[in-house]
Amino acid sequence: MSAAGTVPVSNGASDKQYVLINVLKAVAAQLIVLHHLAFYGPMADHAWPLAPDLFSWLAGDARIAVQVFLVIGGFLAAKSLSPHGLPGLDHPLRAIGRRYLKLAPPFIVAMLFAVLASYIAGAWMDHDSISAPPSTLQFGAHMVLLQDVLGYEALSAGAWYVAIDFQLYGLMCLLLWLSGRLARGRNWQWVVPALVGILVTASLFFFNRDSDWDIWAPYFFASYGLGALAWWASDPRRQPVAIMALLLLMVAPTQLALAVDFRVRIAVAFAVACLLLLLGREKPAMPAGPARLVQLLAKTSYSVFLVHFPVCLVVNAAFTRFAPEVAHLQFVGMVIGWAASLIAGAVFYRWVEASLGQLYVSVELTSPGTECR
Repeated sequence: MSAAGTVPVSNGASDKQYVLINVLKAVAAQLIVLHHLAFYGPMADHAWPLAPDLFSWLAGDARIAVQVFLVIGGFLAAKSLSPHGLPGLDHPLRAIGRRYLKLAPPFIVAMLFAVLASYIAGAWMDHDSISAPPSTLQFGAHMVLLQDVLGYEALSAGAWYVAIDFQLYGLMCLLLWLSGRLARGRNWQWVVPALVGILVTASLFFFNRDSDWDIWAPYFFASYGLGALAWWASDPRRQPVAIMALLLLMVAPTQLALAVDFRVRIAVAFAVACLLLLLGREKPAMPAGPARLVQLLAKTSYSVFLVHFPVCLVVNAAFTRFAPEVAHLQFVGMVIGWAASLIAGAVFYRWVEASLGQLYVSVELTSPGTECR
């Protein structure tokens, strides 16, 4: 999921939020938590008869909410790395390093929590969702976001996404750097969208259809690239002909790919990209109460994503050990797991993600030069 937090809402009109992005992040984060509650752990097994259709959907199709984060990630990466889609990125490795400093430190802390949660849960229940104590190499692979690539078991259900988000951002940086080398100072405004469009097409027709690629960025670049194209196509200063070309890059390969091999995840990604194209830059006013709630859920979405699985694992273990196997009571346990995940995410954001973010800001302020041109 994108780790970028949202800027706090104030009463001024100048810093209103991208409301649609916040709403999408808030809703998608809840679906991911509920998906893992329904998919892992004994509580859902016991509560299943209460609402089998709902639990079946949450355990299966709700995972597609991750496409929301992939598309938003591409949308925001284009906004920060190349707001106008112009070729060139002077220091791609520096930009990639800064991304690592945003993603990895809170992720590493969350993996320590996951190890502790597995230890606690293992004392109360025996379940295949509990990870064995990690080896030094296994934890080291998580620290560099290469656990899946190196073939190590993930310590938490969301670990794969953080690694993929980092790969996708790095791939976007390299594409922008390559575009600058191809343009060599010429006003080739088409080269960046063209490169992204080519890789989106390759992902749609090849990489995304082969599950052997699902530990690598190209498998997911269709969704990420659609988000980037949506940012550039929604630029109100862009010429109509250029907008039509960008729309063609979004619509033509996606619709043809869905006709050849329909995938719900791609259809959802395309729908989210279209929403962002139409409304992603809008900053409408919202009533104060809902605005604060949506902003809080969006701002803490990365932290919730990181800590919810360990929290749900411990709640599952506690209800397995100390509560009877009664459907309604186990359902209450699921609600407690959901609420505890949101609370833990808010606490983690305040004391870990935001605190470590100050380190990132310090690095940002002391680093010379600029990333984009």
